[in-house]
Amino acid sequence: MKSIFDKVSYDCSKIVTESYSTSFSLATKMLAPSIRPDIYNIYGFVRFADEIVDSFHSYNKKELLDNFETDLEAAIATKISLNPILNSFQHTYHKYQIPYHLVASFMKSMRMDLTKSEYRTDAEYREYIYGSADVVGLMCLRVFVNGDTNKYNKLKEAAMSLGSAFQKVNFLRDLRADFEDLNRAYFPNTNLEELDETSKSKIVNEIKADFASGYTGILQLPNEAKFGVYTAYKYYYKLLQKLQKTPSMEIKNARIRVPNYQKFGLLAKSYVNYKLHLV
Repeated sequence: MKSIFDKVSYDCSKIVTESYSTSFSLATKMLAPSIRPDIYNIYGFVRFADEIVDSFHSYNKKELLDNFETDLEAAIATKISLNPILNSFQHTYHKYQIPYHLVASFMKSMRMDLTKSEYRTDAEYREYIYGSADVVGLMCLRVFVNGDTNKYNKLKEAAMSLGSAFQKVNFLRDLRADFEDLNRAYFPNTNLEELDETSKSKIVNEIKADFASGYTGILQLPNEAKFGVYTAYKYYYKLLQKLQKTPSMEIKNARIRVPNYQKFGLLAKSYVNYKLHLV
């Protein structure tokens, strides 16, 4: 029965989320059960594409990404795929009428990771951020507003800002690994050797502005989504605060994390704020 295959596909996307990101998985668990599986489905799709360009160094990454994109297009066209991750994603894609240009922009940014090692201009940087992060926020927003176009249009700018903030925090945290392991520098004219307190402060302030814009959207989300997104916001903002307090030299030499006990503490505080209608 296809329903069994679809359940297996959904379970695979959930496993991918829980295996690759404890923080995102924790935040997703705070979403309403009605929309939780669809966020797993989106995460599974973007994670697999990202793994191709970031991790499979012993293989032909371009060929793998080409095959993945061909299978993606077939899954969307036929509404089925023997790749369970793509099968679950296409279901969410059609259920919430996710615009294809969001998917295309995401895949374009993944392709940029195959060949581009640095972003010298703000235009290049913004294009990459839009495709790798903003559109993921927009895909999730389609789920959060249950496909309501008016609500989507009202909140899309805030969703993009929040996606940008999350991605830029990751870039700052992973500056050393990106530069040494992948030969990439995402922030314009800022690589591992060039990060000093002045350039770090500029990056942090840019991210704080994104967070401020994104927070206004969180306040307007439906109840099914608000607590989960707020939880993710609190985690990433805490990580940004830790990065801000960390000397630039230490960021160059270590990966800054939020310990699990702090994550659960943030979750508890977020829940209290949510129940007291402070969010």
